[in-house]
Amino acid sequence: MTSLTLQLATAEDTERLGQDIGLALVKGDLVTLSGDLGAGKSTLVRGLIRTIANDSAYEVPSPTFTIVQSYPELRLPISHVDLYRLSSSEEIDELGLDEALEDGAGLVEWPERADDVLAKPAIRINLLHDGNGRTVEIDGEDAALARLQRSLAIRTFLGRAGYADADRRYLLGDASARGYETIDTGCERPLILMNSPYNPGGPILRDGKTYMQIAHLSQSVTAFVAVNHLLRSNGFYVPQIMSDDLDNGFLLLENLGHEGILDADGAPIVERYEASVRLLARMHERSWARDVEIAKGYTHHIHDFDRDAMMIEVELLSDWYVPRMAGFRLAPEQKATYVAAWDQVFSRLQSSEKSLVQRDFHSPNILWRSEASGIDRVGLLDFQDAMIGPSAYDVASLVLDARVTVEPELQQYLLAAYIEERQSRDSSFNESTFLEAFSIMAAQRNAKILGIFVRLDERDGKPYYLKHLPRIQAYLAGALGHPSLTPVRQWCEKMDLLSLELQ
Repeated sequence: MTSLTLQLATAEDTERLGQDIGLALVKGDLVTLSGDLGAGKSTLVRGLIRTIANDSAYEVPSPTFTIVQSYPELRLPISHVDLYRLSSSEEIDELGLDEALEDGAGLVEWPERADDVLAKPAIRINLLHDGNGRTVEIDGEDAALARLQRSLAIRTFLGRAGYADADRRYLLGDASARGYETIDTGCERPLILMNSPYNPGGPILRDGKTYMQIAHLSQSVTAFVAVNHLLRSNGFYVPQIMSDDLDNGFLLLENLGHEGILDADGAPIVERYEASVRLLARMHERSWARDVEIAKGYTHHIHDFDRDAMMIEVELLSDWYVPRMAGFRLAPEQKATYVAAWDQVFSRLQSSEKSLVQRDFHSPNILWRSEASGIDRVGLLDFQDAMIGPSAYDVASLVLDARVTVEPELQQYLLAAYIEERQSRDSSFNESTFLEAFSIMAAQRNAKILGIFVRLDERDGKPYYLKHLPRIQAYLAGALGHPSLTPVRQWCEKMDLLSLELQ
């Protein structure tokens, strides 16, 4: 069993350890805290709960007299229990701790009074007086300790960057294994911490490769750094990398702010969508390097968006979306006809224009820099999976934004703006070929997303994305109207797929 021993010189160090522990917790974690009176349990818990509350002044009263203090409103609901005044271990069942762990995490002080009635803790913490400071001994389950050790490694990384005492706060986690935090360094804007552990890629699917390898998805933070350098050197605004640890997958990034391309009601701001699509037109004029060296020993290769990558993505629809919507898995011959239909469609892309494809160019990954001008107003994020493929792909990603409804009139306006920008700067631009590639890429992307969002719910326990399915279904149906998509459209019609509702 792994164990940790830490030396804390001050109360501030103890509260910062609470931050680090709080950012490592997940639903179902039980944390026990032992130690004499005044050993620092309350200080550590205060730092932990304030971090999860994202509020440095958040009120954290002691549960000494109430025994249980609950925080159901937090990002991760917390139940804070103090067993010091417990008259009998038999009373523990009445505290509702088991129910609290179903939705959140539990913190238990004085666990030794429970007479082994408590569930097995994920993390055990023992605080000991040590002169004017304290020693902290930590052990627990391997998975929880691994999460905590990674959180402590982030604190070490911040120390090397000169921010050992900075306040850390959860920012977001996305559909991948990556996580993000804000790091308050005392400046006007906190920095952004990207926590991107190496992703081994899951099981082998075919030809000795995982899904991630077939689809050319990034497995390490090296890809983000490489594409960041490539975009910046070509005049596009991406976050400045303030510090990096490529081996461990940590980056400290410039904060581009909170202003996006949607209004307060979550609707597209036309000016900002137009600026974004015109930025794509400028991007697609350029030729792009395929191998990017970012440091000695670190080179990233930008892959082709090839037939295998396109196909493995649309198979997410057949393998995840169809069973969920239709209630049955496809027979081998049904799957074969689906793959054959897409093969016919993908063959039409051979003559399409190729450029850098960022892969997720839509509202969550575009920030608006109102203080800037020209294309610098558009700040770019989440481009680590970039490939070389049909330039129409990113246009389809934005015009048919998976996270927000773009009405058909605005879709046509944005397409016209892109085409105008391209034609004004390149007389060889072929509008007809582009529009065909746009329809194919729109269908391919939305087929993929339908499958991914169902998979996120069923495999990863992330149901949030299901609310977007009706919009993406409509986008896919619209894209399939182009004559080049006839084989896939006919397959979907035969399956009655586009009229099915979520099961």
